[in-house]
Amino acid sequence: MANSYKYLFGPVPSRRLGRSLGVDLIPFKTCTMNCRFCQLGDSACALSERAEYVPMAEVLAELVQWNEFDGQADHITLAGSGEPTLHTGFGEVLRWIKNNTDIPSVLLSNGTLFHLPEVRAGAALADKVKVTLSAWDEASFQQIHRPAPGVTFKQLVEGERAFRQEFSGELSVEVFIVEGMNSAASDVEKIAALVETINPDRIDLNTAVRPPADSGVQAISPEQLAKLAKILGPKAEGVASFKKPSAPALEVTPEALLGLIQRHPATAGQLAKDYNAPLDSILKTLDALVADGRLCAEERDGETYYFHRA
Repeated sequence: MANSYKYLFGPVPSRRLGRSLGVDLIPFKTCTMNCRFCQLGDSACALSERAEYVPMAEVLAELVQWNEFDGQADHITLAGSGEPTLHTGFGEVLRWIKNNTDIPSVLLSNGTLFHLPEVRAGAALADKVKVTLSAWDEASFQQIHRPAPGVTFKQLVEGERAFRQEFSGELSVEVFIVEGMNSAASDVEKIAALVETINPDRIDLNTAVRPPADSGVQAISPEQLAKLAKILGPKAEGVASFKKPSAPALEVTPEALLGLIQRHPATAGQLAKDYNAPLDSILKTLDALVADGRLCAEERDGETYYFHRA
């Protein structure tokens, strides 16, 4: 991406989505939940109030500029620093994409606001939607996700079921596994029974491969992930990025790395695999961003992770 944008980032390499342009509508860590596994860190306060968190006119202006001067991506994805459906205008972005490009749109949401008809109507404008279901009752929901006051497990499940009835696009459900919280086969069986009532097109099984908000959160092994995927049935697949397949090399600019790391803290090795770029080149760019005070580096579990410095 030749220009520097405030609300757009990427395109980000993705195994499923190819080169995905990100659209970030939410200030950092503004979310309806404070998930223990969140790679963005701990949140001071989860909330559920919808508002125009960033100016919609500015977001659309950046999309117009990007479409005019670049316009090359396999998908355009609403994701980033928080829960995108908290923004009252997220549907406007999806409508703009549909009316002005031939690029499929994607909404990555935790699903907590899908009990609201206006949120379901906005989400239905996307070509692909991913929601979350990693608990099986209110107690497990509170333990894993630490939701905002008034956000309940019942609302989550009923909203996702209602959305499936209204949405004709591709719906996937992410099940995030945390060792010792929902990793027992009996836990996953209960989650699987609920996921079946939503009837998604795909089930993505994930675990904490990046530093989580709660340092006590542990990832499960690829072998465990594969076993649990079988419980969830033929639609399920482990998607945690233990390894990345080879892909075409992508342009790696300081702005591209900064935009990605702001939303997805990573190691130099992970970034080199993501972009199919030489590790030395990635490290050189990261070191320069650290020296400029735009990134910070921290040791986590024997690896150096790079984080955005606010």
